[in-house]
This record gives sequence, structure tokens and C-alpha cells, in this order.
Amino acid sequence: MQNEVVSREEWLEARRALLAKEKEATRLRDSVNAARLALPWVKVDKNYVFETPEGRKSLADLFDGRSQLLIYHFMLGPDWDAGCTGCSFLSDHVDGALPHLNHHDVTWVAVSRAPLDKIAAYKQRMGWQFPWVSSFGSDFNFDYHVSFSPGDLAKDKVFYNFTPMQPADANDELPGLSAFYRNDKGEIFHTYSSYARGPEELIGTLMILDRAPKGRNEDSTMNFVRRHDEYEEAAKAPSCCH
Repeated sequence: MQNEVVSREEWLEARRALLAKEKEATRLRDSVNAARLALPWVKVDKNYVFETPEGRKSLADLFDGRSQLLIYHFMLGPDWDAGCTGCSFLSDHVDGALPHLNHHDVTWVAVSRAPLDKIAAYKQRMGWQFPWVSSFGSDFNFDYHVSFSPGDLAKDKVFYNFTPMQPADANDELPGLSAFYRNDKGEIFHTYSSYARGPEELIGTLMILDRAPKGRNEDSTMNFVRRHDEYEEAAKAPSCCH
């Protein structure tokens, strides 16, 4: 199906109308960002321990000498064979941002409940460099509402994205992003979390597709996405010579 074809003058009028909406969306995003920065914080008093390639580390250690920590809750459970396709899609966009984040006093770490050897194998398969640690045996994933035990899923409701939801709509692992701050006294504060489609703006490919003629061209949210080593080679366009 093709959009209406109009004159350049008519297109320009329609484009200016859209530009007004785009500017409105930009101003709204700025307002949301300011409200996010103004959120109150919660002090983290629990001692979480993670398995890392360098040995066991605390939450404070994950900051790696910086004051800000972003943790991506990557869906890879202890008995999973591979990481979540959507989480993998987002994570394809991280490595290039690391030098910029690190030099802006921000550390990025992915956290999953899978054992460290399973994380290392999948990370090698995907060719990623960002830090990725295991919270296996820790309450961390459960406390931040991204992992659910069989007992949790047997209840009437589970708590995800700040809302009770039907267990049938949940999973043993779900995605999210959490932010933490560590002050000069070593105190750690939970400042922000986002779940479901909340971290979508981190996925640059989607932002590019939104500007393409067919947009995301999806039947349901990101149903077109595959792990980057699982795409079949696209068929070439027909040639007039064949």
C-alpha cells in the first residue's frame, strides 16, 4: 500500500504540520527528562553480591570508580539456552556508547541470573564487550522485579512495571533498566527503574526505522527482530537483466 502522492507544495505543508508535532514531542521529552532527574531516591541498604570474571563483587564494586551506575536487567535465566532476542537487540547498541558513558561518569553493566559461564558463552557468541555479571543466588533480580520464581508465577498477580499483572502475561525473567548513584561516603541510592518498553529509546535501530518510509513495519512489538547472527540473507531485488 502506498501513501497519497501530492505536489511538493502540498508535501511541504503536511511536513510543517508534522514538524510542529515533532517539536511538541521534543519539548515533552525534555519535560519528562527533567521530571526523571527530580525523582526522589531510595537508599540501598542490602548487600548484593555478583559473580564476575574478576571474582565476586558487591553492588558498590560494579560502579568501577564512577558515581553513576546503569544496570540493564538482561533476560537470561539459569536454565535458558540463549539470551532474550529483544534484550540482545538492545545490547547490540551498547558497546559503541561505552567510551562516552564512561567518560561522563557512568558505568553500564548487564545483570542476569544465568551462571557466569553461560553468560560468557553467549557474550562471546554475540561479540559484545560491555560488562555482564551474574546475580545467581542473589535476591537482586527479585528485589527489582525482573525475575519471578515458580511460586511467584503461581500467585494471582505478579508485580512488574510498577503494576500488578497476570502471571500468564509474565515470565520467569523480564527486562528492565535500573539506575544507581554512589556518593562520596559510599552510600548507594536507587534513583530510577524502567521496564517493558520503557528503555526502547536506547535502541537506535528503532529510532532509525521510525524515519524510514515503512517505519518499523511490524505486526506486533519488535516481531521482526532476530539475534544478529540469526538473520537470513535478504533476497536481492530483481534485476532487469534476469
